[in-house]
Amino acid sequence: QVQLVESGGGLVQAGGSLRLSCAASERTFSTYNLGWFRQAPGKEREFVAAISWIEGNTYYADSVKGRFTISRDNPKRTVYLQMNSLKPEDTAVYYCAASRTVVIRRTPSDYDYWGQGTQVTVSS
Repeated sequence: QVQLVESGGGLVQAGGSLRLSCAASERTFSTYNLGWFRQAPGKEREFVAAISWIEGNTYYADSVKGRFTISRDNPKRTVYLQMNSLKPEDTAVYYCAASRTVVIRRTPSDYDYWGQGTQVTVSS
């Protein structure tokens, strides 16, 4: 029902910035909560940030607070992740996910739809 497509990943030097985008395929997307997760080689998928689509409330992992900003464009059915002051430890595949829950969730298993991921590599 919901298809998510991420874009905006790439290679950037430490201290640089990237903006990731996640576009949804259908008009009821506004009823979902959107989250960003990342997974580095040899590590489990971890929560990065999330936003409640209607209210616009945002939530961040401690590791990215003050550096990353999640936002959404409701008419475009798109959520963004602005990543500033990037560090090598931010290197991972970043995934966009949608949850049908009312309350924002921070666990991958609570999300119903996933994109294919976009690679972010931060060089030192």
